[in-house]
Amino acid sequence: MSMRIVIAGAGLAGSALALALKQALGQAYEVVVADPAYARRSHPATRVSDDRAFAISAAGQRMFRALGVWEGMSAGAQPIREMVVTDSRTRDVVRPGYLTFGMPRNTARDIAAEQMPTSPFAHMVWSRVINTVLSKALQDAGVVMRPEAVLSAEAGDVSTMVTFASGDQQKAACVVAADGARSRLRERAGIGWITSDYNQSGIVATIGHERDHQGRAIEHFLPAGPFAMLPLPQDDKGGFQSSIVWTESTADADAMLAAHPDDFLQELESRFGLQLGALHLVSGPKAYPLSFGIARRFAADRLALLGDAAHVIHPIAGQGLNLGLKDAAALAQSVVEAARLGLDVGSRAVLDSYQAARRFDTMAMGVVTDGLNRLFSNDVTPVRLARDLGLGLVDRMPGLKRFFIEEAAGLRDRGPRLLRGDAI
Repeated sequence: MSMRIVIAGAGLAGSALALALKQALGQAYEVVVADPAYARRSHPATRVSDDRAFAISAAGQRMFRALGVWEGMSAGAQPIREMVVTDSRTRDVVRPGYLTFGMPRNTARDIAAEQMPTSPFAHMVWSRVINTVLSKALQDAGVVMRPEAVLSAEAGDVSTMVTFASGDQQKAACVVAADGARSRLRERAGIGWITSDYNQSGIVATIGHERDHQGRAIEHFLPAGPFAMLPLPQDDKGGFQSSIVWTESTADADAMLAAHPDDFLQELESRFGLQLGALHLVSGPKAYPLSFGIARRFAADRLALLGDAAHVIHPIAGQGLNLGLKDAAALAQSVVEAARLGLDVGSRAVLDSYQAARRFDTMAMGVVTDGLNRLFSNDVTPVRLARDLGLGLVDRMPGLKRFFIEEAAGLRDRGPRLLRGDAI
């Protein structure tokens, strides 16, 4: 049996998995991460600027702390201390906050203060910071980092033959497909993909503004789709900035991006508002098509699917990235426990245990986000009245409110040990 594990894809989930496996298994297994992005990061001429920021949940923070990398990420992280949800139309001058999640305030009106979590339920962290910290940790741990793609993995009885883009071949105990929503390895394994196109695009950009956001995230539910304003760390000159995730129909999103910058900024202001002062574009905008997708299986012969290769959900709840971290924590635990018992880590029994731990939870989250998007992306008056009443009731029910906060933070169930902050 080969003592090698190959991970195709160096995204956040794939890198976190590689680090967790190597730290737990040491020299007993060679852990390989293969991704063409390594070559682009190494050569300035082909390096792509990455101005994205990710919301890392409290559970994800615990996982990174357990892996010893959170300190490096947290230096430039922005805690999300409050989340305000509104339901309005673009033309509305006043947008009342129907639902507020946040850290306790010492005010009389915060009747649930003693029952609310006392730490941020998420942090905004720059993608480039995450990649830099994880890459160094992988190198320090002894993970083999190959700057090329995995083309195929042919499973046998006791190992799988992995073919890299260079033509090199290696045997491995198992392969992890962390190669994105259009996963080549998933397709070659014949795993079906259930998908639905929302006919929406997510417009993302970094926005500068005059006043401090004070760690507050705001999500406006507008008829075309949600418009989220997420707090970012200050820039190098002390300027205030936020990230936006703006959902529109694909046709309208294309028109927005084709518009003159002044016209785009005017449309942005009508949604963002001027509560933080004058706005200006720092980077972007860019648009990404939105869809729902889930693999019919998360495991095959000596193959496990991870992150976007296994599932893609609507960004309305900001949980896509954190689902990938849950995958990494669950798969690492299944593999490490099997290795310590002397079992074949690529066997169907081991990989099926990972699938059992993750597929139902992922499907449930996909159904929830799909339902939320359909519920709020319309302007039907009776539906608006009903959902606003529901938001108001949740805001006044401490127990239910705490449930939603802990769900967003990834703290509702015990889950894999890494998500609880414990080493495997």
